[in-house]
Amino acid sequence: MKKIITTFITFSLFVVSTQAQGLKDFMNKVTKKDSTSGKSVLDNLSGGSTSKLGNGLSNADIVTGLKEALRVGTDSASKKLSKTNGFLGDAAIKILMPAEAQKVEKTLRGFGLGSVVDKAILSMNRAAEDAASGVGNIFWNSIKQMSVTDGVQILKGGDFAATDYLRKSTSIELTDKFRPVIEASLVKMDATKYWNDVFTNYNKFSATKINPDLTAYVTERALSGLFLNISLQEQKIRKDPAAQVTGILKSVFGAK
Repeated sequence: MKKIITTFITFSLFVVSTQAQGLKDFMNKVTKKDSTSGKSVLDNLSGGSTSKLGNGLSNADIVTGLKEALRVGTDSASKKLSKTNGFLGDAAIKILMPAEAQKVEKTLRGFGLGSVVDKAILSMNRAAEDAASGVGNIFWNSIKQMSVTDGVQILKGGDFAATDYLRKSTSIELTDKFRPVIEASLVKMDATKYWNDVFTNYNKFSATKINPDLTAYVTERALSGLFLNISLQEQKIRKDPAAQVTGILKSVFGAK
């Protein structure tokens, strides 16, 4: 009888020990870090709701930082381009005659009417500079709509991911809102007058009449120049500590 009891106790201890070891192994597996994601299995099971991105920042903080980066970038770009020669003095974005009108320009210059063309080019750039000062609210309304998913993708993206997001999310609406501003600016800067002068003179020497949509052309070129400058501002904020002018920008981008 003693032998049976001893055997039973020994067996029971073995089972308890085995179960304890199994539970320990299970917990080790659950809390073990995934070498590819850096998360524990427990994090994965819980959807990673407690995980942080960046320098210990929550997703909400990261989105706040990215919104601030876009606010700073769009504000800097619009202020720079709205100054006199903001477009005209920058070879990368200076608005020249459209491709279909380059023959016009060459013909007019050949007839000694280069000053008319120069005034047309000047007025187009002045119109773009005038309109650039009114885009802040348009951009900011779109920036405020950024979601957590958008923010995480932008943070993990390339140097221009935020600008690409802004271009994709605002281009149609921005064009619709920007065009009347450009149109009013073209009138204000006498661009329409000079444009009409250019083609009136050209049409005297050519059987082919050309009259492209000046407002649409200048709007497209002005927005292209604006987005180019925003992208350069974004790259600077991502890489240059001196451009990280607020605490949240330093927290988000300084840790990258």
